[in-house]
This record gives sequence, structure tokens and C-alpha cells, in this order.
Amino acid sequence: MANDQRPTTNDDRAGKRSFFVAVARYSQLAFVLPACTVVGWLIGVALDRWLHTDWIYLVGLIVGIAAGFVELVRTVTSSESKP
Repeated sequence: MANDQRPTTNDDRAGKRSFFVAVARYSQLAFVLPACTVVGWLIGVALDRWLHTDWIYLVGLIVGIAAGFVELVRTVTSSESKP
């Protein structure tokens, strides 16, 4: 075996695995906030059509944005507390 090649240890694999887990966890944030916003808006539009109003979609939009931010904060704080 040459000096520049060393066997892969379990620590190396665990480090790579934890890196990819962290990347996956943080990349989900790019989808959670827009998804919550769109779902809240769609629920508001559906309620507007059902109740024949034209303002509930704004409430759904605001609730969706708030839910997205809550999930964003939960994800970030839970990943910071884990070693």
C-alpha cells in the first residue's frame, strides 16, 4: 500500500454521512417555506369560493407564511442543539 493511500475508516464514513444529512436537512428549508405559503393560499382561495368572499385568501396566505417560518425555526434550532 502506498503512503498516500490510507484505508477508509468508520469515522470517515460517519463524517461523510453526517455532512449529507446536514445538507439534506438544510436543503429542505428551500422547499418548506414556499410550500407552506402556497398551501395556505390555496386553502384560502378554496374557502373564498365556497363562502363567496374575496378576502380569506389573504388570511390563508398569512397563516401559510407563519407556518413556514415556524417550521424553519424548528428545523434550525433542532439541528443546532444536536452535536
